[in-house]
Amino acid sequence: MAEDPTTSPENSIEEVIEEVIEDAGSEPKSGAEDETAEEEEQLPESWFITGANGNIGQRLIRKLLSEGAVVTAVVRSTRAERELSRAVNANSKVRIEVIDYSETALLGQAAYGAQYAVHLVGILKATKDATYAMAHESSCTALSRAFAGTSVEHVTYLSILGAKPSSANPCLASKGRAERILYRSPTPACTLRIPMVIGERDYTTKMLAKRANLSSSFTFRSSSMEQPIFVDDVIEAICSAARLGLEGGLNLAGPESLTRAQLYSRAAQVLGTSTKVRSIPMFLGYTLAWLLELFMADPPVTRAMLGVLDHDDDINVDKALRLLEIEKLTPLDEMLRKALPPN
Repeated sequence: MAEDPTTSPENSIEEVIEEVIEDAGSEPKSGAEDETAEEEEQLPESWFITGANGNIGQRLIRKLLSEGAVVTAVVRSTRAERELSRAVNANSKVRIEVIDYSETALLGQAAYGAQYAVHLVGILKATKDATYAMAHESSCTALSRAFAGTSVEHVTYLSILGAKPSSANPCLASKGRAERILYRSPTPACTLRIPMVIGERDYTTKMLAKRANLSSSFTFRSSSMEQPIFVDDVIEAICSAARLGLEGGLNLAGPESLTRAQLYSRAAQVLGTSTKVRSIPMFLGYTLAWLLELFMADPPVTRAMLGVLDHDDDINVDKALRLLEIEKLTPLDEMLRKALPPN
């Protein structure tokens, strides 16, 4: 991660003497020039974040604030605005804007002065009023147009492992097309494709804790491969991608790939319990989802959603870590200990 030049250690006596000698031989600077240089050095980073009210968005904002940055956070509703304001303790360095992601002009105005942009908007389950195209392609199109000619130097987009335009899964294909839109925009963009994210108080962690505390449970295709990543590692990757100005797509996951059944068992071990996982054939899940789609206007689960959740994740992350300049990812047991609520 890039070091903040305003927090460098104090100079030694030898360094001070060398600076005095060098300054004596150089041309004097005017007072105005000195003041301008000092202002430029102390200018804080400015970030523009969409989908900021989610768990990752809130944690990213808190990290940036701790580093002295200023943040413009975009949400779509006044309810989300209130939730985010409470989450960041109504910090004066955070400006929260309620804007629909299709409002190109308003997005451009809100991004005025921002250096880095992070796009966290996305859905797993599409509905009649919130389609994949609206959530993914349309929002990326609006952002690419909004940032043209602005101060925004770089866009980091959070996508899903397995996303590509040619995917047979509607969600993954939509995400892939959205990535392509950003790559073709004038503003440099980097996509981080990630799998299951584990973090304190999020939905995934609550689900894991619930499963781990059951003596036995059922799950679709327990042999499905998972490669969960810790939320703090995702946030570090976002910041690195932006500050390094990386472009293109990177596949990023946790340090260990294991079956879904093994993941539930590891979570149980961390909590000091044990669990037995029984597998249900995946075709039964798809059949159930198809029936729900057939008879319900807004089914709780869809075939596309199941396809994303059932994706086998088992990748080598060495290239991504090298480009992101991240030395080490959080080990699985450590992320589970940090995230799972104690019994």
